[in-house]
Amino acid sequence: MNVLRPALRRALLAALTFLPAVLLGAAPVAASAARPNVLWLTSEDNGPFLGCYGDPHAQTPHLDRLATEGVRYRRAFANAPVCSSARTTLITGMYPSSLGAQHHRSRVPLPAGFQLYPELLRAAGYYCTNNAKTDYNVTVDRKPWDENGSRAHYRNRAGGQPFFAVFNQTSSHESQVAPAAGKTMFRVPPERVTLPPYHPDTPEIRRDWANYHDQITVMDGQMGELLAELAREGLAEDTIVFYYSDHAGGLPRGKRNIHDSGTRVPLIVRFPAKWAHLAPGAPGSWVEQPVSFVDLTATLLELCGVPVPANYEGQPFLGPRAVAREEVFLFRGRMDERHDVVRAVRDRDHRYVRNYSPHRPWGQLYSYPFQVLPSMRSWHAAFLAGKCDPVQAAYWRAKPPEELYAVADDPHEIRNLAGRAEVAERQRALAAKLRAHLIATRDTGFIPEGMARRLAGSGDLITYARSPAYPVERVVDLANLAAARDPRHLAVLQASLADPHPVIRYWGAQGCLILGAKAAPVREVLRDCLRDEWADVRVAAAEALGHLGDLEAALATLGDVLKTGETGEVLAALNALDFLWLDGRAPLTRVQAMVRGLELAEPADRIPRHLLAATDAQRPPAP
Repeated sequence: MNVLRPALRRALLAALTFLPAVLLGAAPVAASAARPNVLWLTSEDNGPFLGCYGDPHAQTPHLDRLATEGVRYRRAFANAPVCSSARTTLITGMYPSSLGAQHHRSRVPLPAGFQLYPELLRAAGYYCTNNAKTDYNVTVDRKPWDENGSRAHYRNRAGGQPFFAVFNQTSSHESQVAPAAGKTMFRVPPERVTLPPYHPDTPEIRRDWANYHDQITVMDGQMGELLAELAREGLAEDTIVFYYSDHAGGLPRGKRNIHDSGTRVPLIVRFPAKWAHLAPGAPGSWVEQPVSFVDLTATLLELCGVPVPANYEGQPFLGPRAVAREEVFLFRGRMDERHDVVRAVRDRDHRYVRNYSPHRPWGQLYSYPFQVLPSMRSWHAAFLAGKCDPVQAAYWRAKPPEELYAVADDPHEIRNLAGRAEVAERQRALAAKLRAHLIATRDTGFIPEGMARRLAGSGDLITYARSPAYPVERVVDLANLAAARDPRHLAVLQASLADPHPVIRYWGAQGCLILGAKAAPVREVLRDCLRDEWADVRVAAAEALGHLGDLEAALATLGDVLKTGETGEVLAALNALDFLWLDGRAPLTRVQAMVRGLELAEPADRIPRHLLAATDAQRPPAP
């Protein structure tokens, strides 16, 4: 279905998307010895820092051995660089940006009749267990697993029943990166660690990197135990084993970033002899084609002989109906309390990125990593003290509207080629592919989080997004203009501020905010937007006016949203206040007075805590 023309594909999806699986050909079938067991071994927050992927500091003998027995994917990607969004991709078989579930720790309802992949496998006779993490951005009001939790295990299945099992290890998670107090012994001493060029050389960063490699070794041992257990149970010859990480990078500029440091993961698949005909290569070989998590779910169903539902957006990369992709698509939404909209496409050699919030830095002041990572605090302190070179400082500065990297020559993605004549054709081609993908999937990430529930009404956001009420093509094209930071588009942005559709008005106001002082000619029109019926439009217009010197009107509007808005709207207003202070537009004392005493639920309560503890010394230096 993914090769159909977009219009036909959308029409078929509208008709078939949420029919029960039994009507889509996934009726229950009897257990059969002719079907493989499948074991997913998953770790957290680590890229391919393994010996079998060439990492010079790795001590990972068990996964290295698995790689000699299976195949390694050189270009495997989590579609999102954070756990909940990545797992939502897996459990639903769809891009969360199609569902409105791209924001970290959101709780988005699923349409009636939607079936998660464990339910499809169970209907086909598989015993499905998850040990133990869920962490989805969708609400699940039923029991999709036969067993879920720390005691869930495939050995509890009925005799002769095939199984699918997930075992997740947290030892490499971001929360485990910092060395324990008093730790002095490291497998790789901090002074010998090779730092990426975007990290300044500080003792805290070196210690975090050294301990991170130790934690990956711990994780490798845990994977070795699980593989040994499978052999002891006499099941190794009946089981296809996958190992992968939920996304990349536990250290700063890894997790939460859409570059390889945040999205490229190790993926190893081992096929026993009876299933060797399904392998894409000989044991020990590499697979070069790009694959991603949205495809991993479709691949699992294909290997187990279960039809892939029409609404699933992935394509199997293994099995009789395997499809070879040319590129994968990546997304980033809100991370904890910080909003962002980033979309990217990655092929074998290049990554193209559209930053739809280029007025925000990559390194926003997320409370959680600042709490748990000495390396994050150390890097930010070095930046504030003027001790970072331009590559290192870029993480804390406003993003470029577009990025293009030749990854083979620039593995750390620090040389942005976007806009250069010699790559113009490649940039245009990748930009066109990304645009087509956003429109075909009717990407909901362009709808402000505060608007989503009201637009969905009594239904769900995906149903709204797939209706004519959502002018997705107009929205994407306007968002591209708004994010370009080009004053030549000001007339289009101004006209958009009077559009009947609130999402169009929002992107018109957002484009004026991104332009900063260059939006001065439309100041009076922005003032009119402070009376818009939609709070997200008012917030964007208010922050834009704050940068144009109309601070009192801006603060009055933001203060009103803090008092009357719903959670997503309040969070947008809090971010606007924080950046008006950080950008030197609003006095810290005024901002602190506005947030003092607010009673908010997480993650919105984190910004007031940050602001009330802030000092003007923490404002970034001028570029």
